[in-house]
Amino acid sequence: MASSSPSKKYVIRKRNPDPKTSALLVIDMQNYFSSMAKPIMNNTLLIVDLCRRASIPIFFTRHCHKSPTDYGMLDEWWNGDLILDGSPDSELIPEIGQLAAADEVVEKNTYSAFMNTDLQERLAEKGVKEVIVTGVTTNVCCETTARDAFVRGFRVFFSTDATASNDAELHEATLKNMAYGFAYLVDYEQIQKGLFSL
Repeated sequence: MASSSPSKKYVIRKRNPDPKTSALLVIDMQNYFSSMAKPIMNNTLLIVDLCRRASIPIFFTRHCHKSPTDYGMLDEWWNGDLILDGSPDSELIPEIGQLAAADEVVEKNTYSAFMNTDLQERLAEKGVKEVIVTGVTTNVCCETTARDAFVRGFRVFFSTDATASNDAELHEATLKNMAYGFAYLVDYEQIQKGLFSL
């Protein structure tokens, strides 16, 4: 059983995801981020299993760079420490990778899973109106993807116990800000209730 989230104090609005119109986004659970992802691996796997059982579409993002033309500002910002396509760091963590079908993987080269990808079109094809955001890092790619989803008209659910950062204060700050302006905060138990109570 997944542990209950300590971040319920930030919850402002309450709503459960609708299994008929939801998709799960598993953001950047890659070898590069394995130490950060390890503490949330169990909850992430549980949520993936819930969504599989509820027949909810799942998309796994993989952040990678193929050439200097797609580095953008990230090269400067991270002093050249980029995830290069084809490197071991770029691959999904094995526990996640074995669950991801090829057509469920979205390659991205910036923080948002929507920018320079076909994610929005793929969600539209499946009639998705809501996204559940999990993965790493809470305050960078998860937050940016959630914000982008919101402004594109998706209802956003942001996991409190299946997202992680390398900085606890930044993790908490993102949860507080998500709850204020962009997303419904949910944990494993609430996702389970939402998907199987209808």
